[in-house]
Amino acid sequence: MRIERWPLASAFTISRGSKAEAVVVLAELGDGTHRGRGECVPYARYGETPDGVVAAIEAMRPVLRRGLDRAALQDAMPAGAARNALDCAYWDLGAKQAGRRAYELAGLAAPKPLVTAYTISLGTPVAMAEAAEQAASRPLLKVKLGGGGDDVARIAAVRRAAPRARLIADANEGWDNKDLARNFSACAQAGVVLIEQPLPEGRDDALARVKRPIPVCADESVHDRTSLDGLAGKYDAINVKLDKAGGLTEALALAAEAERRGFGIMAGCMVATSLAMAPAILVAQRASVVDLDGPLLLAKDRPDGLRYAGSLAYPSEPALWG
Repeated sequence: MRIERWPLASAFTISRGSKAEAVVVLAELGDGTHRGRGECVPYARYGETPDGVVAAIEAMRPVLRRGLDRAALQDAMPAGAARNALDCAYWDLGAKQAGRRAYELAGLAAPKPLVTAYTISLGTPVAMAEAAEQAASRPLLKVKLGGGGDDVARIAAVRRAAPRARLIADANEGWDNKDLARNFSACAQAGVVLIEQPLPEGRDDALARVKRPIPVCADESVHDRTSLDGLAGKYDAINVKLDKAGGLTEALALAAEAERRGFGIMAGCMVATSLAMAPAILVAQRASVVDLDGPLLLAKDRPDGLRYAGSLAYPSEPALWG
């Protein structure tokens, strides 16, 4: 287990701040013959730090040595990044031990290549338009908003620069009630197809009282299945991320339960290497919107990383994961 730092190709900026590298934790499980790997991204928004995640995984070492299995892991650790790294390592190890692919062990069909969104970082309207123009040939762009200033001008500038791309708007909890109708209207005028987490978690009741001209997707407001009860009437879809759910096991169960309740599914990610994307691609097979562009934002990806053909993300090979 170790903390790794992966430089980004350029600064990544959202409403909560900017960063120049992806800091991940790599966990490994072995049986003496086979080795399974899992990667997670500790996220300060949820009170996580790299050192804290490492400590949480280290604390599991005694029960892991006593034979704790993947099913028992779900109750032994809370949802979050630390459990995600171990859960995905369990899936990888199990696939190698069985000589089968992880999707087979999960009872899923073979995954297919999927179109992923490509993120346009938060900035001035001019800077965002320049970034969108460079990515205008991509079919789906995710536009970061919510950092103060004029989001109406930002989304309009991106639309002009990328007239044919489908757009997702992600405010990362950065809007407030007084701006909601104006920003919704601007996004609708720009042809945005989905808006992620416009209001802060726990202060999003206004979403149940306003007209939503565009489907609204919960991100920070949803983690695992226990989150779903609080979303009815406010959100139309949920963003399933393995780091929030605590691994592939819960992410698959969360997606299935959300669908049963009538929510649309978006498959998302933190900024990380292909090792973190590989299990997420299994969840993304049932999603209507996919945002697994983490490796595209790095200066360099992990060896044996996912193959991307433009915005088309291909499933992993066994050398990487699963």
